[in-house]
Amino acid sequence: MPQRARRRIAVLGAGAWGTALALQAARAGNAVSLWARNPDRAAAIVEAGENARYLPGVPLSPAITVTADAAAALSEALFALLVVPVQHLREVVATLPDSTCPLVVCAKGVERGTLCLPLEILHQSRPHTPAAVLSGPNFAHEVARGLPAAAVVASRDAGLRGLAADLLGTAGFRLYGGDDPMGVQVGGAAKNVIAIAAGAVIGAGLGENARAALVTRGLAELSRLTVALGGRAETAAGLSGLGDLLLTTTGPGSRNTSLGMELARGAPLETVLAGRVGVAEGVETAPALVARATKARIELPICAAVADLLAGDLTIGEAMGRLLARPRRDE
Repeated sequence: MPQRARRRIAVLGAGAWGTALALQAARAGNAVSLWARNPDRAAAIVEAGENARYLPGVPLSPAITVTADAAAALSEALFALLVVPVQHLREVVATLPDSTCPLVVCAKGVERGTLCLPLEILHQSRPHTPAAVLSGPNFAHEVARGLPAAAVVASRDAGLRGLAADLLGTAGFRLYGGDDPMGVQVGGAAKNVIAIAAGAVIGAGLGENARAALVTRGLAELSRLTVALGGRAETAAGLSGLGDLLLTTTGPGSRNTSLGMELARGAPLETVLAGRVGVAEGVETAPALVARATKARIELPICAAVADLLAGDLTIGEAMGRLLARPRRDE
């Protein structure tokens, strides 16, 4: 009897998170096409049998085919995971070949200039493409190793979110469906900005009490903006809101928290960024998130302080002083 053809999923973006999701998709029993935009990067991954730049020591599954040909990656794929930083998302989508393949965006942030969230960028670029967003409290290196994790696939398209959850989920990677993509996107964007503030608190030696208070008030900011932009408050309390915020503000592997810590210890932002391989999305997202909130007439004092800190308009001490000097109010 002929063997049934394996289901195919494309992963567009060969950074740490893209590679981790490719490994998870293969673990779930799929054939996977992992697309690297740079042909030299694709060749290096193939030669090494691992993504030595972003996930050293984690071998790729034989079920993963690495390519620099986007058309080949998308061919016969049931859907594609779009895993590139938000600030480059529009550019990458514009280079992709015409395809009816549904896209699941796995990026967190707000585009500077346009103030668009990931699915808004995608809708402007490919208005007829079925789309979803995947988000949650996930460190790439842990997912790559198969450690237990959970995430949300959110879309107004129930069929797409169900398909993605069915094909990507395993016993060790629990995927929930969600019909509030706006709330999921706001959570993913805001938590990175709040994480920079949380890291700054720890780096400045202000203590765990201060971090806990800041993260709690940051969650309130995240929730207010979610509701103002049409999402639901309960989404902010779920995996893509509170869950991701908890991981990103406390986990030692958080790029945004560690960046805040280094800034508080006196390192210039340019120096911190120059010494990193991965992207700290909160840096570019902070001013865009605050601008988006201002348009919606929502106040985000913690996120605004982070934006001013990154711009060099405030010191850590001045930022904390500004937050502590706010008028007293009922919670």
